[in-house]
Amino acid sequence: MVPKKLKKKERLKKHLFTKNRLVILNDETFEELFSLRLTLMNVFVVVGVGAIVIIFITTFIIAFTPLREYIPGYPSTELKRNATELALKSDSLEFAIKKNEAYLQSIQKVLNGNLAYAKVNKDSILAIDVDTLPDLQLTPSEKELELRKEVQAEENTTKKKAPKKGTK
Repeated sequence: MVPKKLKKKERLKKHLFTKNRLVILNDETFEELFSLRLTLMNVFVVVGVGAIVIIFITTFIIAFTPLREYIPGYPSTELKRNATELALKSDSLEFAIKKNEAYLQSIQKVLNGNLAYAKVNKDSILAIDVDTLPDLQLTPSEKELELRKEVQAEENTTKKKAPKKGTK
């Protein structure tokens, strides 16, 4: 005897794949306008694919059009533009403040007698205090030295092989 679960599965499978006809008729003349053979499984597949397509299109429209600005919590383009402008302004103001502080410190040194007046030049002070670059160690690595030797050897061999000007 077949267990109940198998009977239910077979009945469900039979129900899903039974072919049915969808017919659209004109109510007054009973003329057949449209006819379509379907199974329940086909209907589920079409509805599922349709739902996925609608979700994808909606997500695409919201993500890549100005409609996203209407979502609560999403910043507008104008707000982003203003934020970047303000960030640039604040950076430039910080730089100007650092320059002025360096200049004022040098003036205080002169007034306190810690620095001779002849050595004070606003441009040189600002250039030294603010615009200095960190000391970089530019010593070549072993691989670099090996590469330089190889390139030098290749250049020497090509110079020796090249004919001299004026000789035929």
